[in-house]
Amino acid sequence: MSNSDIFVGELIGTAILILFGAGVCAAVTLNKSKAQGAGWVVIAFGWGFGVLAGAYTAAPLSGGQINPAVTIGFAIEGSTKWEDVPFYILGQFAGAIVGAVLCWLLYLGQFNLNADEDNAIETLGIFSTRPEINHPVQNLITETIATVGLMLPILAMVGGHKHVAGIGDAGLPVQLIAFLVVGIGLSLGGPTGYAINPARDLGPRLTHALLPIPNKGTSEWSYSWIPVVGPIAGAAIGAAIYNAAF
Repeated sequence: MSNSDIFVGELIGTAILILFGAGVCAAVTLNKSKAQGAGWVVIAFGWGFGVLAGAYTAAPLSGGQINPAVTIGFAIEGSTKWEDVPFYILGQFAGAIVGAVLCWLLYLGQFNLNADEDNAIETLGIFSTRPEINHPVQNLITETIATVGLMLPILAMVGGHKHVAGIGDAGLPVQLIAFLVVGIGLSLGGPTGYAINPARDLGPRLTHALLPIPNKGTSEWSYSWIPVVGPIAGAAIGAAIYNAAF
């Protein structure tokens, strides 16, 4: 696959992932949304379906990794060439920003209702993660462990370099990986909101900071490094375990 295929595939796939994921968070959070208050289980399934749609869409061009941590994990494991990694990651971050903007446009009327200060809602949680208990070491450990729980099963499902260099190439396993993401959300997502993907958090966080959303609240930049460093560390650990044990 060419560098342009990688970039375009990851951009489109990650945009779809964020559109679905941020979209379900917006649906559950915002006033005048039909799904308002539907809860955490709905959010977890929405993100899982976002992985399913994004990975399958990107697969013909790039393999559908749609996550910089997964890309780095595949590179450590040996499936992805290191020289291709920058094109994957650039596409993923660009796609995350595009997906966040599309979510904002889709729910523009609901976001504009935030101009009513008496009923305004903090909107960062629609776009990015935030911890329930703000403790950097604990939060970093949570994101690291959760991403080990993502990377190691992915490699076991798709067979690492023995099979493919992506998620969406793997046929049935991509459906299982989508349910894996649902499971991570339900079981491991409570403390921090389970970023497990640097692009999924940082791209929409930047978008949130720039968008003209009334009374949107803080973008919490002091926390923003944890959903980047934790997933990368977790993916590296998961790939190292895979290489050592399989």
